[in-house]
Amino acid sequence: MKNSVGVALVMILVPVALLSNGCATRQDGTDRTEADSRQIGNLVVSGVPPIPAPLQQRLRQYENTRAASVRGWVGEGLIITTRFGQTNQLHRVRTPMGAREQITFFEEPVTQAYPPPGREDGFVYARDIGGSEFYQLFWFDWATAASTMLTDGKSRYSGVVWDRSGEKFAYTTTERNGSNWDIHISNRAGERQIALETEAGAWSALDWSADASKLLVTRYVSINESYVYQLDINTGALQPLLDPALKVAIGPALYSADGKGVYFTSDLGAEFMRLHYLDIASGNIDVLTADVPWDVEELTLAPDGRHLAMTVNENGRSSLAVWRLPERTPLALPDIPTGVIYWLSFSSDSSSLAFSLNRPTAPTDGYSIDLEDRALIRWTRSEAGGLDTAGFTQPELISYPTFDRDQGAPRQIPAYLYQPAGPGPHPVVVSIHGGPEGQYRPYFSATIQFMVNELGIAVIAPNVRGSAGYGKSYLQLDNGVLREDSVKDIGALLDWIAQQPQLAADRVAVMGGSYGGYMVLASLVHYSNRLAAGIESVGISNFVTFLTNTQDYRRDLRRAEYGDERDPAMRQVLEDISPLNHVEKIKRPLLISQGANDPRVPASESEQIRDALSAAGVPVWYILALDEGHGFRKKVNRDYYTAAIMLFLEQYLIR
Repeated sequence: MKNSVGVALVMILVPVALLSNGCATRQDGTDRTEADSRQIGNLVVSGVPPIPAPLQQRLRQYENTRAASVRGWVGEGLIITTRFGQTNQLHRVRTPMGAREQITFFEEPVTQAYPPPGREDGFVYARDIGGSEFYQLFWFDWATAASTMLTDGKSRYSGVVWDRSGEKFAYTTTERNGSNWDIHISNRAGERQIALETEAGAWSALDWSADASKLLVTRYVSINESYVYQLDINTGALQPLLDPALKVAIGPALYSADGKGVYFTSDLGAEFMRLHYLDIASGNIDVLTADVPWDVEELTLAPDGRHLAMTVNENGRSSLAVWRLPERTPLALPDIPTGVIYWLSFSSDSSSLAFSLNRPTAPTDGYSIDLEDRALIRWTRSEAGGLDTAGFTQPELISYPTFDRDQGAPRQIPAYLYQPAGPGPHPVVVSIHGGPEGQYRPYFSATIQFMVNELGIAVIAPNVRGSAGYGKSYLQLDNGVLREDSVKDIGALLDWIAQQPQLAADRVAVMGGSYGGYMVLASLVHYSNRLAAGIESVGISNFVTFLTNTQDYRRDLRRAEYGDERDPAMRQVLEDISPLNHVEKIKRPLLISQGANDPRVPASESEQIRDALSAAGVPVWYILALDEGHGFRKKVNRDYYTAAIMLFLEQYLIR
């Protein structure tokens, strides 16, 4: 199982090979020739005009913003991910605002690092090839700066959790058959133990008991249904910690310091994900955040067991709380800039809490809080391409009424609005998140800032029904046969835009990726007469073909959300709502981007809607990245795609 880092990882590719004559060879051996198809680096492009040099120049600073995300502590310093060059790589920062010392040097991004607690001899990291998401695990040795592959080079490995000694770790893998999510245990030499073989659901390890004899594990069925168990490492016995008859969502779970209980988040008996404490012996459950009307998201416990930290998602923005244990009393914390907080990590001596902070007007940076002094310490200051971040646009949280009612009043859909300077009326881009159980949150986006500040476009990011963060009832409003009700929420947003004098209702485009890409296509099906254009990335064009062709380990998870295409009645519903079956209703130009190695939404989804629209005479710009998966992660590819978006908007929206 142990391999040198030089051994090539096996890559799973969509069966499309670029030929020298610009043809694409399909799986059945037939060719499709596109007169204007051309290759630019690893991008195969059709329909896209040459990018004008002045536009590229205007974009350059925005495209060279940089972020730094915390991945854990090493001694008194941090491991972060940041980009110098084409891809994100791992770096070490030894002191606050110190130099970023690059650790990994690959053409493929490295964004997942798992340093063992209390040790400084090395760490585990994960890396795939070409966006395939078949991550392999590597051990990085600090003394030699050498990496050793610990896994088989072809299966999928994820979710590393170290025991408290830092000697061994648990992880999830599809190694057995490519479909089931099993849990293995390994040491740093790659010597493994099969801890649990599973039959259904997405399984992952959450935490180790203090004596490393037990694991907390979870089985994820859907965003509304999970189960948490205690796994005995020696016997393989699996003990459910909650009544298996309960159909609830369960988030992170951690053993208490004394091992007698478990802290976990769940929507058990409530709309939102609340923090609970389970006494393992008695089965008694205490609700610890009953007065918090939002989701508790991240959860982490200090190594000495004296502090617990959590984040709360308040309408998309984060708040941070740290409790002193066992009293469960909150610490007074320093003021933290408003934004989204993630990747909480206590230092090995439990004295500091590190986290990443992303603000809508500044890229992600690493911070920590000294728990004794209650001081906020900034570790990195990421560049914004030389731009003055004070000139960036802050989004405004708004809501608008939709077609149905909630408790007797029109249901309100939350959204974030980025307004350009000046009275308008401004053209509008409606940015629709993926998931579908995702949520638009006010992250920094250089793309949005360019649209608003350079092109004078207003951007509205709605959280339509089915979005996370607003309670489980809201989350379930688009399930199954209700799928297109979320599309109606976009129609209601178009109604709202028409009532705003500063917005141009006759110049609106829709943009989204993944499930958001489906929403773009569905919006064009239903509202082409009210839209100017669409931009979709890695989108679903037909739910039946998507479910048939997505990777095996994902299929049942997606069936839980969209419906089971094997059921004839459900299959008919899925066919009825699939945009590919209503191409004749799409009248507006479309920009499509796709990664050839996408394991989630296969490239065939983009190809078939491109071909159908082109045959119908609809203008289509198409960008296929041969070295990407579910979205573009390499800077050279992202830069071209971003420039194509802006050119597309200039041509079809701004006019």
